[in-house]
Amino acid sequence: MKKFMLLGLAIVLSLSACNQEKRYTQQSPEIDTYKKVMDDYKKMNWDDMPKHYADTAKIANNVVKEKAITVAKALEKNKDDAKLFTWVVEDVDYEMVVTDKDETWVNYWGIWRGTLKSSGKVYVIPFHNTAQFINGKIVKEDGYWDNSEIMTDMLKQPKTTANATTAEATTEK
Repeated sequence: MKKFMLLGLAIVLSLSACNQEKRYTQQSPEIDTYKKVMDDYKKMNWDDMPKHYADTAKIANNVVKEKAITVAKALEKNKDDAKLFTWVVEDVDYEMVVTDKDETWVNYWGIWRGTLKSSGKVYVIPFHNTAQFINGKIVKEDGYWDNSEIMTDMLKQPKTTANATTAEATTEK
């Protein structure tokens, strides 16, 4: 009898384990979408990049959520950066998690290597982005990196209109 009870318990546990939803993965449609976002950023493909975002999406790069901006505004900042820098981005890792609140997030880690066109100085900045997905679209994106070296260098340059724009543009990636 004990053997039957143990067998029954083992079967129940096996079935319940099979029915659990994946909460962590490194392969998903959302990761594939975020790879496209990063490819668009790398190639400066500003026309295709917004199609991966919901119309109401907000982007908070190095700011609190109350200061998040629209995708259109973020793209304008990216275009301003492209006037000042040439860059390459090296992918490090992607992962998708489903939180306890049933939110789907894709985390991304990368290395940004940017060369300031005016001086030729190269900056190497590790960064982390995390994007929340709903129905296959990004609804919220947060980015984190340390751009203090760039800002310090910009402040050391003689004041000109171009340098003021440079300092503003480098506050967002």
